[in-house]
Amino acid sequence: MLYSTARKILFSMDPETAHSVIMSNLDWAVNLGLTKLVSRDPVEDPIEVMGLRFPNVIGLAAGMDKNGERVSAFGGLGFGHVEVGTITPKAQPGNPKPRLFRVIPAEGVINRMGFNNHGADEVLEHLRSAAAFRSRGGILGINIGKNAVTPIEQAVDDYLICLRKVYEHTDYVAINISSPNTKNLRDLQADEELSRLLRALTDERKRLSDDCDGKYVPIALKIAPDLQNDEILRIADQLVKYGIDGIIATNTTISREAIKGMPHCRETGGLSGRPLFERSTEVVDLLYGHLKETLPIIASGGVMSAEDAVEKMKAGAKLVQLFTGFIYYGPVLIPDCVDAVAKWRKTQTGAVASQRP
Repeated sequence: MLYSTARKILFSMDPETAHSVIMSNLDWAVNLGLTKLVSRDPVEDPIEVMGLRFPNVIGLAAGMDKNGERVSAFGGLGFGHVEVGTITPKAQPGNPKPRLFRVIPAEGVINRMGFNNHGADEVLEHLRSAAAFRSRGGILGINIGKNAVTPIEQAVDDYLICLRKVYEHTDYVAINISSPNTKNLRDLQADEELSRLLRALTDERKRLSDDCDGKYVPIALKIAPDLQNDEILRIADQLVKYGIDGIIATNTTISREAIKGMPHCRETGGLSGRPLFERSTEVVDLLYGHLKETLPIIASGGVMSAEDAVEKMKAGAKLVQLFTGFIYYGPVLIPDCVDAVAKWRKTQTGAVASQRP
């Protein structure tokens, strides 16, 4: 009820202004325990994925904390991992405003932010404050992309610059080649371009690992939901071939089928929230059926309830990320999802145990 009241106030503001208000006040609200008025602590439910021990399966998707300024505060809300970014080698303002729109009847959000961020070096300075979160066992991911002014033919260079900068400061790296808001970015998902990128990233990781006393940083790739199924499976095969550690399914969609006739339905950009749930879950199921346990899947897209989080796990996910659901339902969605998934995972463990001779 309290968050419902707060949401009415926030939703009376321009979406980007509302986001700024939340980000500006999150640290002190968490530190003073005020967020406990609208939420609670989740249960302990650790899981190992990509060789990392996550406190629970629920994380914050990239895009909420673009500059890594509030990692420990988000961790204080109960997220087991926080993925910051997308960051680029150089700071950039992103696309012109307005660039963020609520589709309230569908519980969706359209954004065409365009990788607005302070640039890799400044983000790393901000991430000094993430030490408290990580010391408690929280997992930090950094999502990297290319600058808008970088020609697509030179995109690999931007990803390598970011990888070098963040390697010693993160638990895993997410590669974003699936945002619809940077011109031609999704072209990097094509077979030849993807192969070139993955080869360069994994070769560079080997060199960085050697320079960092064997420190191994997992890499996950985030894919678009608008690809054809056969394209998705070809990407999955390439990830296995090059030794990538995880796949994030999915980014936002350019489809407007689910929101025809609704406010802002004609705005360009990526659509997230409830309208994305069905397709993004289909992609998780498709990937799991193809990969089985070869590559862990991080499910992102349309999780608006605890039941949605469990559905992602049933489809084959190892981890689940929140974004738009957090906007619509507030901090309590985090423990709701953690607790529901923990309960479901226990039933799966019990089912396996009962099948043993």
